[in-house]
Amino acid sequence: MSAASSPRVSAVILTLNEERHIRACLETLAWADARVVFDSFSTDATVALAEQAGAQVIRHPFENYAQQRNAALDSVESEWVFFIDADERCPQALGEEIRAVIAAPRCDVYAVPRQNYLFGRLTLGAGWHPDHQARLFRVGRACFDPRREVHEVAQHDGPMGYLRTALIHYNYDTVAQFHIKQRKYAEYDAGILFKQGIRPKRRNFVLQPLREFRRRFFTLRGYRDGWHGLRLSALMAYYNFDMYRRLARMWREQDGRGA
Repeated sequence: MSAASSPRVSAVILTLNEERHIRACLETLAWADARVVFDSFSTDATVALAEQAGAQVIRHPFENYAQQRNAALDSVESEWVFFIDADERCPQALGEEIRAVIAAPRCDVYAVPRQNYLFGRLTLGAGWHPDHQARLFRVGRACFDPRREVHEVAQHDGPMGYLRTALIHYNYDTVAQFHIKQRKYAEYDAGILFKQGIRPKRRNFVLQPLREFRRRFFTLRGYRDGWHGLRLSALMAYYNFDMYRRLARMWREQDGRGA
């Protein structure tokens, strides 16, 4: 297939105040036919930096991540979309692999592995490797489940394909940054359990964190990263405790209103 007739692919970045990362991310996407910054009305220099780099900027109000990605799929004019976050970098080899795959696709959705850097260190265990993420979508043939506000899930017919080359993901720089993001996830996950009518039991506050630590450190081989893996496993154990703590608070508030 000639270059002129090969399918077009747009690299899409969802942004909100990503001035720190946006330029470096865009620099790794020269292989794409279009670079689209799908922005949720940033108040910093994100949009200006993106436009300076030659990217197309589309502003769209944010509802949740799934809705935002689906809106981006509806907005592009290419046959394929590759989603990348601002704190990720796309190696040239991955761009070449994507071009080769879409020239003769066998699937409508492809997942990409990630190399995650947490607190400045490449992390190989505890669930952060290979960390496949559904990122390459054939437009009109796949989308994201709109019911999932975070931890998006791809909706498509047929099997999912898997690419070999990994994205580079600069995940969390500090433990404080990690806690801020995990608190948001804990509140969301607690809300799901609350809507399902699940009340926390006393044992959940002890057994669930212990199970999560065992899963992260032993089953998912967090021990490969030494003390770094031990700390991450402990942090994720605390995440489970925090989720049940928030769930208990939701029920106390509900029961108080019903009194």
